[in-house]
Amino acid sequence: MGEIDKGMPKIGMRFRNQDAGWEFWVAYGGRVGFDVRKRNKNISKIDGQVTSCTFVCSNEGVRKKGITMDYVPKRMRAETRTNCKARMIISLDRVARDFEVTYVVLEHNHLLQLPQTCHLMASQRKITELQAFEIEAAEDSGIMPKAAHEYACRRVGGPLNLGYTCRDQKNHLRTKRQRELGYGQAGSMLKYFHDKIIENPSFQHALQLDCEEHIANIFWADAKMVLDYAHFGDVVTFDTTFGTNKEYRPFGVFLGLNQFRETTIFGAALLFDETCDSFKWLFETFLATHNGKQPRTIYTDQDTAMGKAIENVFTESYHGLCTFHIMQNAVKHLCPLKGEEKGEEKEEGKGEDEEEESHILKDFSECMYGYEDKAEFQEAFDNMRLKVHKQTWLDSIYKLKEKWDECYMRDVFSLGVRSTQLSESFNNSLKNHLKSDFHIVRFLKHFERTLEVKRAKELQSEYEARKKLARIKMHTPMLVLASEKYTPIIFEAFQDEYERSMAACTRVLDEDKKFAVSIGSLHGDLKFEEERIVIGDPLAKTASCSCEMFNRTGILCGHGIKVLDLMNIKTLPPHYILKRWTREARNGSIQDRDGRKVVENPKLEAQLRYKALSHKFHSLSYKVANSLEFCLMLENALDSVGTQVEDKLNETTNATNMPCNDQENIDPNVPNVQQTNEYLSAKLKKKEVQSKNLRKKKTWLDKLLKGKRKPTKVAAPKKNGAKVCCNLFMMCCYYT
Repeated sequence: MGEIDKGMPKIGMRFRNQDAGWEFWVAYGGRVGFDVRKRNKNISKIDGQVTSCTFVCSNEGVRKKGITMDYVPKRMRAETRTNCKARMIISLDRVARDFEVTYVVLEHNHLLQLPQTCHLMASQRKITELQAFEIEAAEDSGIMPKAAHEYACRRVGGPLNLGYTCRDQKNHLRTKRQRELGYGQAGSMLKYFHDKIIENPSFQHALQLDCEEHIANIFWADAKMVLDYAHFGDVVTFDTTFGTNKEYRPFGVFLGLNQFRETTIFGAALLFDETCDSFKWLFETFLATHNGKQPRTIYTDQDTAMGKAIENVFTESYHGLCTFHIMQNAVKHLCPLKGEEKGEEKEEGKGEDEEEESHILKDFSECMYGYEDKAEFQEAFDNMRLKVHKQTWLDSIYKLKEKWDECYMRDVFSLGVRSTQLSESFNNSLKNHLKSDFHIVRFLKHFERTLEVKRAKELQSEYEARKKLARIKMHTPMLVLASEKYTPIIFEAFQDEYERSMAACTRVLDEDKKFAVSIGSLHGDLKFEEERIVIGDPLAKTASCSCEMFNRTGILCGHGIKVLDLMNIKTLPPHYILKRWTREARNGSIQDRDGRKVVENPKLEAQLRYKALSHKFHSLSYKVANSLEFCLMLENALDSVGTQVEDKLNETTNATNMPCNDQENIDPNVPNVQQTNEYLSAKLKKKEVQSKNLRKKKTWLDKLLKGKRKPTKVAAPKKNGAKVCCNLFMMCCYYT
């Protein structure tokens, strides 16, 4: 009882204010083993000051008897009131301007809690600000509440030292979700954007309203997206996916490749529909966000409304169609299901028809990727057209041949991208972190979580690039320079081209300036590829190759490297080193559309300081935890320093919030009345979605793979046209 006696309330004890008295009573109850509550508080009618407070045991009083109820409860609650008289009364001393203990009763008429169960009392359970942050971070990371609570208990040495229960944790998360929607779906979304702008002024967002002032389309891009687009926005893919949010709005994302050939995000949007007007607004907003800079190439799927909007907005960009979706449509239109468009056929002719259909898909794939000469492509396409019964789809896709065929895209800067597979991959990873019943605010936060996963991978690549030396197979001046400039993955690609140039044969065609270069195979029998014509210029240090590889990917081909070597150019000229592929790709200052310098993370220095301080505090706390003397010493030091720091922070805050002639005293973190009214009045344009349509619809490929099977009959394996088509489809869906 010695330690308890030291902290026992006594008449004459003084407290700085009523809150300090309450904290003392709570701490005393936790040490002794009884729960506490506030009984009453007296306020002066003259000056409105609190004159006295009564703090009691939670078992004080008795439950009222004889109250008539209109209903019969299913279960009567257990009695918790024992009319315990334990209490402490503090009164205001107006002279000393503090509170004095004037009455104390410490005897209890009930059992007290054991030290092992004191942490379960309501007055002893409290989630601190740091613990709340950790709880919310665990939920954002997909950790279930029970597992997060168990992990938190293990960190502090058991539930006795944690300070809250698993139920408290769930209640906190429930309250947090309710606060997120305090202004409704639309208002909470606007507040989310407002908070993001306060964190970083370069955060961009835009809303399109309908005639009834309801929010129809939404676009946003953070500072990292603005920076990424400024450095890597030369090739963009855009795709929409449907049903990943509670409103079942189409979700669109702009993606590209960074210097490590990894996916990077340039912007995202939630649309009301997929009409030409919606896409036009989105694309115009996207360009306005990125200072009007248009990409050199943009890839989308074969959507008519999207295509019209791109023609009107991306006037300086090349619009390519996704080969993945084109092959999917080819499977749909060139390989009809059994019994469709075939009429009455004999049983012995069906196998030949299925084989013919597979050959049609092979021919179409060959037309898409296999021809570099336009005349050869035209001849092959005409021959394939004769094999197709219904040519409607072929005619429509032929009119767009400049957007998907190899021979028409030889000089298109594409970085090796031929489809929206970047978007498909990102959408797949996004769905792993999202549920269709998420409201918009949770959708935005979980989208941010998916971004963090992608960006963490980029940081890992940056770490590996700085830590590991490039694997140079031949220490030539050109390869050594390239290893210093290029990122590792790009250097590997360049080194492969350099090796191919070593196996190249050349013929001089025109006075040492025009060469015919043919590269032999590095594996197996020596076979030479098709000759390429390279025009070299020793003065300009250029080697223009007919394969157009540098114009497409930004990496010099083996033919050009061979000609540079013949012209005695032993290092790679600077104009053949694109900055977007180098280690310094992110160097340079970028301004947003308002003229501000874009900073990816304005709080980076503060986070680094927090990291250093927290490590010191945790390390010191771990060392002194086993000694009561050292713990008291550390606690007293923290209390002393903490009071000084709080006073300094308050002085700084007051000085910052001092009203000026040109600036009102407004806290940017607290929405003012006008902002609150704006949040409350904002409404989302509702999308009518029937429940029967919420289930995932089967695609043409799903129907094709399913086919018309007869489970009762087992036949010998035959050539299945559908399976052959599917294999072709998977083989050709992505081209690099």
